Amino acid sequence: MADYPMKPVLQKPPGYRDPNTPSPQPPPPPPPVAARPQPPPMRKPAAGMPSSFRPKRKRGNCFKSCCCCVCITIVLLVFLFLIATAIFYLWFDPKLPTFSLSSFRLDGFKLSDDPDGSSLSAAAVARVEMRNPNAKLVFYYGDTAVDMSIGNGNDETQMGDTTINGFRQGPKNSTSVKVETAVKNMLVDRGLAKRLASKFQSKDLVINVVAKTKVGLGVGGMKIGMLAVNLRCGGVSLNKLDTDSPKCILNTLKW
Repeated sequence: MADYPMKPVLQKPPGYRDPNTPSPQPPPPPPPVAARPQPPPMRKPAAGMPSSFRPKRKRGNCFKSCCCCVCITIVLLVFLFLIATAIFYLWFDPKLPTFSLSSFRLDGFKLSDDPDGSSLSAAAVARVEMRNPNAKLVFYYGDTAVDMSIGNGNDETQMGDTTINGFRQGPKNSTSVKVETAVKNMLVDRGLAKRLASKFQSKDLVINVVAKTKVGLGVGGMKIGMLAVNLRCGGVSLNKLDTDSPKCILNTLKW
């Protein structure tokens, strides 16, 4: 039996599709855009500001809130203080104390002419009238430093100083305070000694009393503060003082 040669198997060309093979199913269409789950929207950072600065903006808002609260509190406190002050003035009608120099004299006034110059010896005695015009308020006076002098301008000559102990002055009260100072054998210029002696004889000698103290206010047994005051009395001659009681000048917060 004769052998026939075998035919080679033919290779399918690229892209060949067997007509007997069923065609594959197409993939399902993608779901519509509206049905897809959307990621959460991203917040856009402020223009020109990195995202790292966001916490600082929150702290700034907190600081502004604190400042607003503090300002509101201060305004309320000031408002309450003004109301309390108005009520106090309407109820108590406070008035400042008044002072006047009721008398002044020089005892043992003597000017001596020594080889080294002239000397002055004298004792100055003054009375200051202090009046409290308030019907419901009390005044408290601290220790008072008093200086007395005679003459004016370049002729002003010191007559010593003293301290008066503090005291309490009740409502509608008048208090007379006696002040005494003295100098002994105090050297003065000869020309000044002659002028002082002449004015003393004619009672044209000007006298001066200066006091520094602190005044406090009392309400219902409670003391309210102590205010520094400067009191200046006199500036008048002995002759005018015999017929008048000049009022003293009161300066507060001024020395």
